[in-house]
Amino acid sequence: MNIHEYQAKDLFRRFKVNTSEGKVFENENDAEEYAKSLGVDEFVVKAQIHAGGRGKAGGVKLVKTPEEVRDTVKQMLGMTLVTHQTGPEGKLVNKVYVEKSSTIKKEYYLSLVTDRSTEKNVIIASPEGGVDIEKVADETPEKLLTQPIDPVVGIQPFHIRKISYFLGLDKEQTKQLSSIISGLYNLYTEMDCALVEVNPLIATNEGEIRALDAKINFDDNAEFRHQEYPELHDPTEEEPLELEAKEWGFSFVKLDGNIGCLVNGAGLAMATMDIIKYHGAEPANFLDVGGGASVEQVTQAFKMILSDDNVKAILVNIFGGIMKCDTIAEGIITAAKEVGIEVPLVVRLEGTNVELGKKMLDDSDLNITTATTMKEAASTVVSLI
Repeated sequence: MNIHEYQAKDLFRRFKVNTSEGKVFENENDAEEYAKSLGVDEFVVKAQIHAGGRGKAGGVKLVKTPEEVRDTVKQMLGMTLVTHQTGPEGKLVNKVYVEKSSTIKKEYYLSLVTDRSTEKNVIIASPEGGVDIEKVADETPEKLLTQPIDPVVGIQPFHIRKISYFLGLDKEQTKQLSSIISGLYNLYTEMDCALVEVNPLIATNEGEIRALDAKINFDDNAEFRHQEYPELHDPTEEEPLELEAKEWGFSFVKLDGNIGCLVNGAGLAMATMDIIKYHGAEPANFLDVGGGASVEQVTQAFKMILSDDNVKAILVNIFGGIMKCDTIAEGIITAAKEVGIEVPLVVRLEGTNVELGKKMLDDSDLNITTATTMKEAASTVVSLI
């Protein structure tokens, strides 16, 4: 689960991570009054959306007066911001963050993630901050430091010294970095984060080390032990169909292709999308109805797939374990009659009650093409679009 920059910075402050003073607003007049109270002569106004690339898209502005803060906030609120991460449809700006500007002498990159292959947390650092870290990794990998942290012992002084030396910090800045990394690590572990990223981490002209930007992504699997997760969740930042899918108890992610997918199991869903691409087409969605979907859930899944006008065919790929093939067949038949499926429908069933499920489809008199293998199912559905 992603959260906004202003929320991430609130958490930074809670965990004693030095960051810029600022506040979020939903109207321009309150923003102007806050800017006046700061008593400084330069401000940064930032659109709050769940996407990177805001600066290049006009979502980050440097202004000089409280009046300019008011005008900029008014301009940003309600605008649709299009960045390289939002897609062409962009994202609507509902909140704007105002903070004191910072004098920047040097920009760095710092993040925390989990390396599942080594079962360790990892600090990633670079002296090249303020740019896409993927670009740094591709073009100048020698400017990227990856420091594993054993979760049993946590951050140690030698970790800090190694990272500081790599970034080229002096003794006083190393002390500040130690405080920042310790705070970030505590935040990362205590809040069950999947990602904590600071890009850029800056050194000011006065020698202060400060987190200028903040990005946090929580591990959804840990929501049961964090009551504040739902409070930090912003449903306006999510695709409406994805929210609807959560309410029905399955996973849905809209994509840009034209073949709708209905699958049970995340691994099988990924494999289904891969084999569609292998045969030269693109999936329109990721949809995992889970292992125990009901007829009602299957019917709703079809409705969601067909709500996308780009869908020209549907591939159903089910392995019947907990969910029996006759249940999915009943759901397909019910959905076809209720929704009126007018695009080609290819169904591949395997597992518990597979013969009964196939017989139900054959006896339904519906225009359904059945397949035995994934390869056959994928090649068939691609040939029908």
